[in-house]
Amino acid sequence: MQYPSTTFGEVQSNNEAGSIAAERELQPGRPANRQGNGMPESEDSHQRGKLPAELDHVIVLVHGDLDAAAAAYQSLGFQLTPRGHHSLGSSNNLAIFKNNYLELLGYEAGKKQQRPEQWHDPKGLSGIVWRCPDPARAQLNVEQAGVKAEQPLDFVRPVETGDGVFDAAFTVLHLPREGFDYGRTFFCHHKTPELVYRPEWQVHANGVENISEFVFCGDDPRGALDLFERMFGPGLLKEIPGGFGFDAAEARVVALDRQAASERYGADAPLPEAGKTQMIGLVFKTKSLAQAEAALNSSGVAFGTAGDGLRVGPAHAFGVVIEFSE
Repeated sequence: MQYPSTTFGEVQSNNEAGSIAAERELQPGRPANRQGNGMPESEDSHQRGKLPAELDHVIVLVHGDLDAAAAAYQSLGFQLTPRGHHSLGSSNNLAIFKNNYLELLGYEAGKKQQRPEQWHDPKGLSGIVWRCPDPARAQLNVEQAGVKAEQPLDFVRPVETGDGVFDAAFTVLHLPREGFDYGRTFFCHHKTPELVYRPEWQVHANGVENISEFVFCGDDPRGALDLFERMFGPGLLKEIPGGFGFDAAEARVVALDRQAASERYGADAPLPEAGKTQMIGLVFKTKSLAQAEAALNSSGVAFGTAGDGLRVGPAHAFGVVIEFSE
């Protein structure tokens, strides 16, 4: 199996062992080393220091339109996982890549009120999530940023495999919303990465191998990313034309002012309201632009050029500008 280049802790040798390990971590009453903030404690986490900025996944919020969103992203050439259902009440479909992934997040009929706080934001790009091999080290990032995170949240999502159904297990640490008005950011610890990064889900008709860029837009690009510089260390941000950005493992995160976003996207720019900052676009690295173009043509999706790449407007991707590049 192929996993992200940064290992998510120790990968179990088989699915059953991974599921048992996850159940042990989640089992009420089982002794566990935990800090006062509820995060699992690693004995040498402080010696190893805080985590680097590495993109784990992105979230496109689709509310009650999971079926329509899945159809839209499949028409862009993405293979999606079967519908998953979190123990918290939300549901999703994923597009899994080599080192990160995209999540279409919503709710099925009758389940909106199980997590009403999830659905306050409008549909569209709504989450940037950080890789977290060591939850205790993530707390060091939070302390460095000088913010108060929410209590760690454990949950599972059943996954069907050829060997049976197993629980993919996660711990997430949500951060306060600072610098942007819509969306959220958090650390995600995969206890069972072998149930997410499955080879059969990493092949896409559009040839996509990874998410390579995540785009914010607002009047204060540096302010949009300030939380991340405080969290991951001074000197993280680099000035770029019309904004600021930083590297996050296989991806780059950028924030553009309204003029720069308009110049880049033209009529496709989903600009935020005046005075607001939001997440607006994604770039995907494909092994072949010809393959991506063929996938779009086969579905009849309108697209244009984006420099040396391709662009699909937000009307075809639930409010997100999608670009493909080699």
